[in-house]
Amino acid sequence: MEQQQRTAGGVTFTLTRRRVKNLNLRVRPDGSVAVSAPARTPLREVDAFVAAHTAWVAGAQRRMAARRAAEAGLPAPDKAEALAGMQALVERWWPAFAPRCAGPMPKVRVRDMRTRWGSCSLRTRTLCFALRLWAMPAPAREYVAVHELCHLLHPDHSPAFWAEVARCLPDYKARRALLRAPLQP
Repeated sequence: MEQQQRTAGGVTFTLTRRRVKNLNLRVRPDGSVAVSAPARTPLREVDAFVAAHTAWVAGAQRRMAARRAAEAGLPAPDKAEALAGMQALVERWWPAFAPRCAGPMPKVRVRDMRTRWGSCSLRTRTLCFALRLWAMPAPAREYVAVHELCHLLHPDHSPAFWAEVARCLPDYKARRALLRAPLQP
């Protein structure tokens, strides 16, 4: 995978060539900018794309900085409490998934993750949640738990996956937005 540092429109970013169809622009939690581009996309097209999105990048970086500042002011959640809470949440939702998921309820883990709220390992049948998720509002925690349980049925983010999430939580978009809002100490 080829990576290079570039600057366009005053935005410094890491360009990665991947097997993707479109240009993708992300602002990471640390505020750095990443762009994924198809292998044959000319550099001038990548630079123009980034330059056209400078206002969006600046806003996303401000939101990330506000979130980091808010998280720094919060006490770290207790790992045992977070694990017990997420376990209870998964147990509450498991009956909605059990008839369509072969096997036992997945194991639940909590660990310090900085780049995602949760993950689902089909191979080990484990749902892992970010410790910092426990500091989020209850509707946001519930959304992440349901999101990861839906991956047991659909291991991707296909339209069928999102339809399953919407079936369980019709207001999932508002709940997901809570994960992006600055935290209140």
